[in-house]
Amino acid sequence: MKLKTTLLAVAALAVGAASGAQAQTKSTLEIVKERGYLNCQVGQPNPGFYSLDDKGQWSGHDVAFCRAVAAAIFGDPSKIEFQSVTSQVRFTSLANGESDMLSRTTTWTTTRDTQLGLDFTTVTFYDGQGFLVNKSMGITSAKQLNGASVCVLTGTTTELNLADYFRSQGMNFTPVTFEDVNVLVDTFLKGGCDAYTNDKSGLASRRSAFPTPGDYVILPETISKEPLGPVVREGDNQWGDIVRWSAFATIVAEELGINSGNVEEMRTTSKNPEIRRLLGVEGNLHTGLGLSNDWAYNIIKTVGNYGEIYEAFVGEKTPVNIPRAGSLNALWTNGGVLYAPPFR
Repeated sequence: MKLKTTLLAVAALAVGAASGAQAQTKSTLEIVKERGYLNCQVGQPNPGFYSLDDKGQWSGHDVAFCRAVAAAIFGDPSKIEFQSVTSQVRFTSLANGESDMLSRTTTWTTTRDTQLGLDFTTVTFYDGQGFLVNKSMGITSAKQLNGASVCVLTGTTTELNLADYFRSQGMNFTPVTFEDVNVLVDTFLKGGCDAYTNDKSGLASRRSAFPTPGDYVILPETISKEPLGPVVREGDNQWGDIVRWSAFATIVAEELGINSGNVEEMRTTSKNPEIRRLLGVEGNLHTGLGLSNDWAYNIIKTVGNYGEIYEAFVGEKTPVNIPRAGSLNALWTNGGVLYAPPFR
């Protein structure tokens, strides 16, 4: 596993580098295979989604989907160079070819999908924006924030949703904007703003690392839809399919009762046609992807199914503690909307 931090200066190279990336004659899969590892972009360390330990190892919900793609291609989830960039630089870094894919709590929107030369592949986490405040303020509803100062990351849908919400409610606010989430959090904790707004999963994640998490409360209102998932460059359909179906493999594995512990047995003994196709025992699902027939088996064996990923990094037994039951992130068979197309 390698680590690279992409600096803001990369933005200055966007136009020329993007032209070079578009002019490439080799497919992304060919380039990644020749390089020997995947370049996967994550954000600045964020508990539960993309965490960096003191040994330089990345882990988290979104990191797992990077690892799934590496496992699908190489049979080894560690063949990755992680790139940690700010919200403002993320799309430039992907568009100019610095990254092969992006997996970092990024919201799928019309403008991003149609005007930036990027393709959103699928949704791996359904979220919504909210507000975090100190309990000592006595605020129990976002509708009590009229006149408040609100900390927000610039260059995000969060910033736009914030303005829309206050306008729709006929309320006033003062935005306190930051490019660096660590500076934002530090400012909030020191009382530099009345509220901190982000996706609710992000608020729960950041709160879990506060010195006294119990002093802060996420207000009940959800003011937006935030479908989050991996992103790739436009123009390489096969690569988009690899990223998309790697995520789908984790979802359908959970639905079919396959996990990292029993996948070997299921591959050997199952008579379920969909399981046999998924695990490469029969059929040719791998050919259009340009991968080996055990690509999905390798994902499940080394990374796990969606439920394993969720519970390991953001579930109720983690400090982030985002309950899955009853949420949109439950499987469609359990009342949620998480759903993978058929593997056939």
